[in-house]
Amino acid sequence: LWPVRWANGSDSKKFKPEMRVGSPSRVLHIRRLPSDTTETEVIGLGLPFGDVTNLLMLKAKNQAFLEMSSEEVAQHMVGYYSSVLPVVRNQPVHVQFSNHKELKTDNSPNQERAQAALRALSSAHMDSVAPAPSSVLRVVVENMVCSVTMDTLYQVFSKFGTVLRIIVFTKNSQFQALLQYADGQSAQAAKLLDGQNLYNGCCTLRISFSKLTALDIKFNNERSRDFTRPDLPSGEAQAMEHHASPGLIPAAPYPTATHGFPHAFTITPTVSYPGLTMPALPGALTSLPLTATSRLGFTTIPAANAVLLVSNLNPEMVTPHCLFILFGVYGDVMRVKILFNKKENALVQMADATQAQLVMSHLTGQRLHGKPLRITLSKHSSVQLPREGHEDQGLTKDFSCSPLHRFKKPGSKNYSNIFPPSATLHLSNIPPSVVEDDLKRLFCSSGAVVKAFKFFQKDHKMALIQLGSVEEAIESLIQLHNHDLGENHHLRVSFSKSSI
Repeated sequence: LWPVRWANGSDSKKFKPEMRVGSPSRVLHIRRLPSDTTETEVIGLGLPFGDVTNLLMLKAKNQAFLEMSSEEVAQHMVGYYSSVLPVVRNQPVHVQFSNHKELKTDNSPNQERAQAALRALSSAHMDSVAPAPSSVLRVVVENMVCSVTMDTLYQVFSKFGTVLRIIVFTKNSQFQALLQYADGQSAQAAKLLDGQNLYNGCCTLRISFSKLTALDIKFNNERSRDFTRPDLPSGEAQAMEHHASPGLIPAAPYPTATHGFPHAFTITPTVSYPGLTMPALPGALTSLPLTATSRLGFTTIPAANAVLLVSNLNPEMVTPHCLFILFGVYGDVMRVKILFNKKENALVQMADATQAQLVMSHLTGQRLHGKPLRITLSKHSSVQLPREGHEDQGLTKDFSCSPLHRFKKPGSKNYSNIFPPSATLHLSNIPPSVVEDDLKRLFCSSGAVVKAFKFFQKDHKMALIQLGSVEEAIESLIQLHNHDLGENHHLRVSFSKSSI
């Protein structure tokens, strides 16, 4: 067995199988690999997410270690594969964080072969890197034998990043769409779907960057949708191009530093990964187990469904209230049911389908109680309460009349303050008697590390607090939203778009 050493130079330690999910690390442990898996195939699992800096193959145990360029890149990879199962040579494989923080490998012949493959693929990959010209994609569906809708596109493209807005239309007798991501890296990643089929043998995607820099949507309906504005009325969709004014300096291209989905997704079709089946690579969609009633691994579900299936929960720690508070950041939670015989799964019913989509796009892959969330649409149209006289140990809760709903008021300003989870939280409704140290102590008591704090200059009822990680921020939001600060003030906590 190859020795793996800790980065701090401590004594070499022989590899031992890691059967539990570790804390986030840029080293990933890949298990259940086919016995004939090549180094190229293992590296191919990681390259779409960022640079692969080291590889350790353990063929005798059908395992490998893959070192990514940063912990953030590794987190995106694990989050993606928690909802889209990676397959190598028609065999599902398992990807998790390693307990090791860095790989130190020797110069054995097998390891030299791995390094040679790493150099070859990394070189081809770097040659193909190009900055994303826009966060807006133009999508054309050719040979559309089967039905394709806005919801179809949302489910497919949200795998690559946060989809903000979509417009669908028909032009030159072809179904087309404009789709805006939160950042250019996500658009760059999704462009890899160019030339792939949504269904076997039909509905081919032709994807290009749009000249538009943003979409301005006035209505939410079957032709247009702004997922950041659930309060928009229904009506005919309109979109307008936001051009830079003459004389203005255009925004700088997205940096090559890996954040979000990195530029590393730009892999040209000439770079091949024999035997690898993965939805993020060219040719992968056609190799997925699609049937006439299945799109990219999603069971066909009514577009209006507002019930989410949440899996990979920590059964020892999760409660209906916990999911109500967290999911309530993105919509009004009506009911929550933790499954009696499978407590790592839950059903969450949102107020409407748009809010359910917001939850999926923002929380899928985020870590709750140490485990990345997996969220998909459920086949159920509603969450049923226990029949009278049947006790379910408090696993099902009805929150439809809760006073903590953030979006119950039409036109609420909360609609325009929906942001992805971040390590910085926005605090509001702070009474005058509560000072900075009080709030720091409160958040430390929830187990978080406070990195920075700042009151709003013009309004001390609001503040920003930066914690040690996104996971800490999620836990603190769950514990402290609606916390009683005295003087009839209950703390309001949400994710911030700003940092300190």
